[in-house]
Amino acid sequence: MRKVSSTAWILLCMVLGIAVGYFINTHVEDPDRIKVLAANFSILSEVFLTLIKMIIAPLVFSTLVVGIAHMGDAAAIGRVFFKALAWFLSASLMSLVLGLIFSNLMQPGANLNFPLPDSHLSANLATSEFTFHDFVKHLIPSSFVDAMAKNEILQIVVFSIFFGVAMASLGDKMKTLIKSIDELSHVMLKITTYVMKFAPIAVFAAMVSTVAVNGLGILADFAVFMIDFYVALICLWLVLILAGFIFLGPRIKDLLLNIKEAFLISFATASSEAAYPKILDALDRFGVNRKISSFVMPLGYSFNLDGSMMYCTFATLFIAQAYGMHIPIATQITMLLVLMLTSKGMAGVPRASLVVIAATLNQFGIPEAGLLMILGVDTFLDMGRSATNAVGNSIASAVVAKWEGGLLSKEDAAINAQLIDQEANGKIQSLS
Repeated sequence: MRKVSSTAWILLCMVLGIAVGYFINTHVEDPDRIKVLAANFSILSEVFLTLIKMIIAPLVFSTLVVGIAHMGDAAAIGRVFFKALAWFLSASLMSLVLGLIFSNLMQPGANLNFPLPDSHLSANLATSEFTFHDFVKHLIPSSFVDAMAKNEILQIVVFSIFFGVAMASLGDKMKTLIKSIDELSHVMLKITTYVMKFAPIAVFAAMVSTVAVNGLGILADFAVFMIDFYVALICLWLVLILAGFIFLGPRIKDLLLNIKEAFLISFATASSEAAYPKILDALDRFGVNRKISSFVMPLGYSFNLDGSMMYCTFATLFIAQAYGMHIPIATQITMLLVLMLTSKGMAGVPRASLVVIAATLNQFGIPEAGLLMILGVDTFLDMGRSATNAVGNSIASAVVAKWEGGLLSKEDAAINAQLIDQEANGKIQSLS
């Protein structure tokens, strides 16, 4: 019998999760009982996300340090960094601009058919005014151990860059240490394969919990807002794919096929972080040099959250429209520039963008209570923007690899994918 692919299992579990969640929502009359059942199911998805967080820090550190050490010199590292940053800033600007354009064209907040929350209410999200001083302070870890413990990816990246450059500068003296860290990266990748076996169950549990509590009826109340946002997201996907096609040519199709499983995981769990290990594996199979992907991907998770940034502008203007506020174009452009800064370093975990939106609402005098309207459907929206983040970072890594000559040909990539499968099946112990 033909083996069922992990992608098929994830899709099947997603559909089953929606069905079971809908059954609970419609057949269990006691709301408290529904919450208890949903909480019990959510334990499985929370365990999976915790397992992902368990491996993220050592995986980022080991793969990034080895990648930098193999680059050999600071000039190569700087070149890759600035190429990646140029792509990130361009993609970020495009995401924010598309969010502004679609929210102005579609006017999703106009003529809502339900009562608005009192404009004086608070969404109880911790917010503070963004300052460059705070950003720089957060950028540099006061303790590497603390950064690892808190999964502060950007801080881990900063330390790993220093560590990798120092190792590269010491030359042959570091052969043993580089080999040891390289072996650590292989161990972490093997642990990753074990953790990802749990993904279909986590997807099932996440869908059951979400649909059981919210039901499918809530989607009807916010149908216009959600449809408009997903239309905007689809346009963003097309723009990102077109940009990828310009640099990668027809091979962009192969890349999208490789990341389909990561896309589904990030969509179902509403966490782009959950897809990180799968994206690394997909990029390996596509032929991206690991020293490139292990450098660009962690940076992307702090600087290139395309879906989340589109949502920031889209949701902010939706709330303003709902309260009948007219935001001049000049103010919207200022808002866009503020979000370009405040969104950087935003974690790729569920609902992180809500904090950024809340801070933006406060700064521009838009009622923060508007967030209470969309909290009920935010998980369904977070699915789309998390999956978009995964797509954006995958394309960014592949394009930067192409620029750096670190992308295998299609034929060599196919051979490399076979070696990866052999290693995963235990037929070989390591790749040279």
